[in-house]
Amino acid sequence: MKQAITPATIGLGLFLASALPASADFRLCNNTASRTSISLAYTDGEIWVSEGWWNLKPGACETLVRGPLAAEFYYVYAMDERGGEWKGKAFMCTRDREFRILGREDCYVRGFDRTGFFEVDTGKEAKNWTVQLTDPAPQKPTP
Repeated sequence: MKQAITPATIGLGLFLASALPASADFRLCNNTASRTSISLAYTDGEIWVSEGWWNLKPGACETLVRGPLAAEFYYVYAMDERGGEWKGKAFMCTRDREFRILGREDCYVRGFDRTGFFEVDTGKEAKNWTVQLTDPAPQKPTP
């Protein structure tokens, strides 16, 4: 199953595809030309958790959640070393160094940053999923 999504943020492309049926994980692959830092957020229905950072070299993949998916929606924020970012409108708490933060409320009051994550809808029945970050398509000059 494949689903195309293009964040309006910086015009960086995003392509989502479900992983091979043999695995049962939430994975992210960095198909860009730059090292990329990744953070992930999810809920168990009661408590929100945001965590990061996974640093992926170009062409590398990482398992962010091991085992069958427990949620339908996951949230991702990524930034590359050239200043590009993949973000959205679902705000979660983050910080500059490695983190695991419970809750998404009052980020600033609790001493964290507030960062916009993009939503990944894995569907109600998915047991595994892979997000593939890609560089933006070249822009055609306007006449």
